[in-house]
Amino acid sequence: MKFCSSCGAEVTITIPEGDQRERHVCQSCGDIHYQNPKVVVGCVTHWHDQVLLCRRAIEPRLGFWTMPAGFMENGESLRQGAKRETEEECGAQVEVGELISVISIANINQVHCIFNAPMVSDRFFVTSESSEVRLFHEHEIPWQDLAFRTVEVTLKHFFDTRRQASVSPLIIDLGPH
Repeated sequence: MKFCSSCGAEVTITIPEGDQRERHVCQSCGDIHYQNPKVVVGCVTHWHDQVLLCRRAIEPRLGFWTMPAGFMENGESLRQGAKRETEEECGAQVEVGELISVISIANINQVHCIFNAPMVSDRFFVTSESSEVRLFHEHEIPWQDLAFRTVEVTLKHFFDTRRQASVSPLIIDLGPH
């Protein structure tokens, strides 16, 4: 950040009085511009015993498989965002259920919140964000071609908890690979 979004003056990086962290501070109007982690929301979308994965048609990780997920928008709840992202990425209609995982990735300033989301019908389709969308049994998942570590960790937890008939969410911190 170079300029204040309130008055347009240049900002400097300094520790404001009463704070412990460096912040972008406008020397003209005094506004402190906090930068906070982005929230990623998504779903393990499934139809009976298969999960729906999308092959990414966009960067990052173009061509790799992922579950439908993306950045939460202002004005929506976690579940609303997860449902919207699922519809945008694969056209599936889902019932967003319990939380499966909360994964903090401090080195990229993100928190991922992924929900269990059974499909209400077997209808899904390719969108501008996915070049291919298909259902996989656990043993068919292209584990080596998953786009992100959060996808792998969440899917493994989903299948493990399903076998154990438990619903405790996975809450972990992931660092760089």
